Amino acid sequence: MKLYISADMEGTAAVASWTQVDPKNTTEYPYYRKLMSLEVRAAIDGARDAGATATLVNDSHSAMRNVLWDDLPDDARMIYGNRKPFSMTEGVDATFAAAFFTGYHGGIGDANATLAHTYSPDTLYNVRVNGIACSETLLNAAVLGTHGVPVVLVTGDRATCEGARVYLPWITTAITKEAIGYFAVDSISPAEARRRIRAGATSAIEDLARAKPFVFEPPIALELDFVKVEQADFAELIPGVDRIGGRTVRYVHDDYRVVFRTFLAAMRLGAAANAPV
Repeated sequence: MKLYISADMEGTAAVASWTQVDPKNTTEYPYYRKLMSLEVRAAIDGARDAGATATLVNDSHSAMRNVLWDDLPDDARMIYGNRKPFSMTEGVDATFAAAFFTGYHGGIGDANATLAHTYSPDTLYNVRVNGIACSETLLNAAVLGTHGVPVVLVTGDRATCEGARVYLPWITTAITKEAIGYFAVDSISPAEARRRIRAGATSAIEDLARAKPFVFEPPIALELDFVKVEQADFAELIPGVDRIGGRTVRYVHDDYRVVFRTFLAAMRLGAAANAPV
């Protein structure tokens, strides 16, 4: 049985600040990078306890070069590096039986969710699909759903896990910490987090029969509220993207994979508008 893991970092036990997850930081980041890697390993080990065989990890944080190879099983594969066509969902296809989202965080506007954002906090103020405000969990789960792959485990703070369960009620969760606002947490120990993640991974695979792929029903309408007007200026240059407000664009298509790629293109163009002129 093949397992897909999309691994983020903000939801890792004890993480409470951008400094801790910033690869440019040479003091705190190396330590928390190690914790992230060990949580991914715990998820793999738990899945294997329940019969999973092959694992593909997609490093999905920041520059997407975080997970330490030495902390993974020798036979694991990993997608490393950024600017991937499907970003945090790169490499998934219909051959995978299930997916885990490890180290995930809340979406834009979520209360009591550590470092909550949706893909680009400097670019996107809100993301909606068919009127639903979306976190990375939901956006990414829908990509996997187009391949028939269900998300069965989410790990991160309580708000993230409980928010995911609203639309993915079958998932198993491993809560690593309680957020205290945006920049503080009440965390269990990293070792205890790994024990919970491993146990949750085992349960998630054992309960796979009740899981479902998550999908958005067509026509699929994407709406993006940008942080700045000039970011929307760039995004509306994409064919088919309509400007519906000063900072808001809209795109409609029946194929969610097309919608998701348009989302990534609009976000990346919007980020380019931040460059000095």
